[in-house]
Amino acid sequence: MIEKRLYEQILSIALSGGADFAEVYCEYTHNGRISLLNERIESITDEVVSGVGIRAFRGTSTVYGSTSDTTPLGLIKCARSVAAAMGEVGEGQSVVLTERIFPNIHPVRIAPASAETSIKTDLLKLACSSAKAYDKRIIQAAGNLLTVDHTIEIANSEGLLTSDRHIRTRMAVSAIASDGTETQSGSCSPGRGMGLEVFEMFKPEDIGTEAARQAMVNLGAVYCPAGQMPVAIESGFGGVIFHEACGHSLEATSVGIGCSEMCGKLGQKVANEKVTAIDDGTIPGAWGSVNIDDEGHPTQRNVLIENGVLRSYMIDRLGSRRMGMPSTGNARRQSYAYEPTSRMTNTFIDNGPDRNEDIIASIEYGLYAKSMGGGSVNPLTGDFNFAVNEGYIVRNGKICEAVRGASLIGNGSKIIQDIDMVGQNLATGQGMCGSSSGSVPTDVGQPLIRVSNITVGGR
Repeated sequence: MIEKRLYEQILSIALSGGADFAEVYCEYTHNGRISLLNERIESITDEVVSGVGIRAFRGTSTVYGSTSDTTPLGLIKCARSVAAAMGEVGEGQSVVLTERIFPNIHPVRIAPASAETSIKTDLLKLACSSAKAYDKRIIQAAGNLLTVDHTIEIANSEGLLTSDRHIRTRMAVSAIASDGTETQSGSCSPGRGMGLEVFEMFKPEDIGTEAARQAMVNLGAVYCPAGQMPVAIESGFGGVIFHEACGHSLEATSVGIGCSEMCGKLGQKVANEKVTAIDDGTIPGAWGSVNIDDEGHPTQRNVLIENGVLRSYMIDRLGSRRMGMPSTGNARRQSYAYEPTSRMTNTFIDNGPDRNEDIIASIEYGLYAKSMGGGSVNPLTGDFNFAVNEGYIVRNGKICEAVRGASLIGNGSKIIQDIDMVGQNLATGQGMCGSSSGSVPTDVGQPLIRVSNITVGGR
C-alpha cells in the first residue's frame, strides 16, 4: 500500500525526536453490513476505513499520531508531528526494511466482496423467515450480516516490513415473541474468520430458529429468584465470565501499570486446580484469530492459567518494556486511529475432568445458565456483573422451569477459585470486546462448569 522507500523515510523522521523505536501501521478495511427486518431489507451499507498510524517510543514513553491522508506529504507531516511531540527534532537514523511474509493459517474460500449482494441478502432472508416460522407468537425477526475484509501493513525501525489480510463474516438474528400481554427476545449471532463458506458450518435457518427458540423460552419463563446459590454455566458464550472477570486482569494494559488484581502472582495458585485457561490466536478460522498482531508479531497459544496456577500474561510491545517480559502476540486495535495495546484473541477455559451430567446432578438447588449475555468488570478489583439470557432452575439434580431476569454478580479472583467442576464440551461464542484500543473481535469459550456459590440477581 506504501512504497518501501517511503516507509523508511517516515520511520527515520519519526525517530528524529529522540525515539529509540518507531512503527508505521497502514490499514485498508472494507466493512459491509446488510440489515433486514421481517424479511424486508432495511439497509445495505459499505464503509472503507483507510489510514496510517505512526508511533514512537523512548523507553516507556510513547507518542502516537494518525492520519487519513496517505499521500507522501500527509505521511511525512504526521511523522514530523510525532517526532516533535517526542522531543527536540534532530537527525533521524536511517532504517533499512526487510520484508517478512508470515504463513496464512486462515484461508478463505468465498471472499464476501466477490459474491453478489442478492446471494448475501437471500442468506439473511432465510434466517429471518425461519425465525418467523418457528411459532405464530414470533412477531418480529431482525437480522444483520456483517462482512469485514481487513488488510494491514506494518513497518518498524527494527527493520520489519510485513502485511496481512484477514476476512471475517458474522450473522446476527434477534427474535421477539409476544403473547399479547408481554414480549421477550432471543438472539443468535455466530461468526468466524472465514468467508461465506461459514454458512456451510452455520445454516442460516438454524441461526433464525435458535433466536426464536430462545425468545419463546423467555416468554414462558418466570422471574428468577435472587440469592446465593451454585450455578452451572453452559459452554460457548458462557466463557464471557472468564473473559471479563479475569481475562482483562491478565492483559499488560492493566498488569504493566500495577492496576490489576493479578499483578505479581506468576507461579501462584489463583484458581481451582481444575481450571486451565488459554488465549490462542492461532486457531484456524476462529473469530478472534489473526496471523499477526497489530505490531507484526505472530500470534501464539498462551497458557494463562494451568491447573489453577498463573503461568503468563498477555503482553504487547509497551507492556513488554514495562514488565521486562517478551511480547505474546496480543497487540490489537480497532483501526489505525487507535494506538495498539494488549488484548485477548480467543480466550477459553479448557476441557476438564468432570462429566457434564454429573455437574447438573451435583446441584440440589441452583441455576443453570444456558446462555450468557453482556456484562461489565472493574479490572482493578475484578468485580463483575453479567446478564443471563436464558436460564433454568435446577432442583434435585434436574433442570426444571425456565427463569428470566437473572444476573450473576461476583469477583473475578474469587469465581475462578469457586469453579469446582469443569466439563468436557468446550465450545466458543463470538463477541466484540471494547477497551482503550477500541473494539476488536474476540472468541470466548469453555465447557460446562459449576461455580460452587455465587450471587444471583433476580426477584
